[in-house]
Amino acid sequence: MPVYEYEAMNAEGKAIVDQVEARSQDEAITKIRQLNLFPTRVTERKAVAEVAGRPGVPRRMRKKAFVIGGVGSKQLSTFTRQLSTLTDAGIPVVQALNILEHQMRPSALKNVVGSVADEVEGGASLSEAMAKFPKAFDDLYCNMVKAGETGGMLDIVLQRLADFREKAARLKRKVVGALIYPVAVLTIASLIIAGLIRYIIPSFIKMFEELDVALPAPTRLLLAITDFFTSYWYVALAAPFALFVLFKVIVSTQIGRVAMDWLKFHVPLFGNIMSKAAIARFTRTFGTLIASGVPILEALNISRDTAGNKVLANAIQNVHDSVREGDPIAAPLGQSHVCDDMVVNMIDVGEETGNLDAMLLKIADTYDMEVDIAVEGLTRLMEPILVVMLGVIVGFIVISLFLPLISIMNSLAG
Repeated sequence: MPVYEYEAMNAEGKAIVDQVEARSQDEAITKIRQLNLFPTRVTERKAVAEVAGRPGVPRRMRKKAFVIGGVGSKQLSTFTRQLSTLTDAGIPVVQALNILEHQMRPSALKNVVGSVADEVEGGASLSEAMAKFPKAFDDLYCNMVKAGETGGMLDIVLQRLADFREKAARLKRKVVGALIYPVAVLTIASLIIAGLIRYIIPSFIKMFEELDVALPAPTRLLLAITDFFTSYWYVALAAPFALFVLFKVIVSTQIGRVAMDWLKFHVPLFGNIMSKAAIARFTRTFGTLIASGVPILEALNISRDTAGNKVLANAIQNVHDSVREGDPIAAPLGQSHVCDDMVVNMIDVGEETGNLDAMLLKIADTYDMEVDIAVEGLTRLMEPILVVMLGVIVGFIVISLFLPLISIMNSLAG
């Protein structure tokens, strides 16, 4: 059956761009009017799949390169921004996709973009085509594209998507960056201490045994620790792996996942950063979806699924259930105690003034800035803490080894 693309106006005067299947143009116009729309342009579009079925007209085949790996976040953000620029310039979607596919290097995204172009050329909408590749385009992406197509503002929505992805990636890098420094320092320190236990301390132990000297308490403690790690070295190697497996088992259960995510928000030093980062992600996702025309309940569902924290996701679900019953957003969100009073009050003001999307994005920007400041402050704080901690460990080893030597020297001097 032929596919007709149309532009129409709804009762509120808003432009609608969509497509409909009909046997003729008159039938298409009738179907459009049955949707309470006023058509301004109706044109037939031949589906590639139908044309390919005719003798002598083969379907266009794309050569796909074999690639390893998935679609990178940075690569997808670049593609989204470029697609926005091309559609804003008035280039048809299929042509824009072909242009972007042609200029890409062999990759998973190049293959996906080629397949999306084929689907769109075959009569599918861009959001429908992207939804067939969930590993590249998630629900948030597809729903925003769908809202942009429906509202005739695809270029603007794609621009918002690109901004959203870039800011979310920047926030993630900040949080990960705060964890890299202490982990790296502790790893190097552990290797140094392991080297001392394996090669240096045994030499002192042999010397103490030959001299048959009375050992002070710190030295005996150090020798006991050394003896344990020397005899049961496999325990030290297996412990991190065992902890990792235990963590995976815990988070695989509903209660365990909630407990771990609650702990992330309350762990000293890092809890405040993780909490603000999660709230910034939620408010930016929710605000971007609403600004793009996605219905509020659907926007809450998508925000819940992309929250990345079960505690926050449960709070969003409670908000969703309350909104479905006709309640505002701020009240149930405040009752969850996940967001602080500033966030709840700003959302309340946004609801009252009808400017919720802008208020949510303002919250996200504010929390992004606070996370940036907190990460910088934490990095500065971790440096002296780690230096003192390593100094205490090394000092304990040195003092424990040299106390018996001092006793021996005093005995010889006496």
